[in-house]
Amino acid sequence: MKAFIDEHRDVYGGEPICKVLPIAPSTYRDHAARRADPGRASARERRDVGLRDNVRRIFEADFEVYGLRKIWRQLRR
Repeated sequence: MKAFIDEHRDVYGGEPICKVLPIAPSTYRDHAARRADPGRASARERRDVGLRDNVRRIFEADFEVYGLRKIWRQLRR
């Protein structure tokens, strides 16, 4: 939805599009601000970036055959 708003907001405006789509204008503006400045990301988003690197490392180290449960257990160790 955010990509659609970005593509069409110059023609129709952001708020009218948000009125038609099920998204609050403030939610869209907050997402756009976080995309422009990653320092505004929440603690959860910043933590997920670090976890993403660890998940990728574990997945690749085990010949890319580990599934969700095995990766989760490996991360807990």
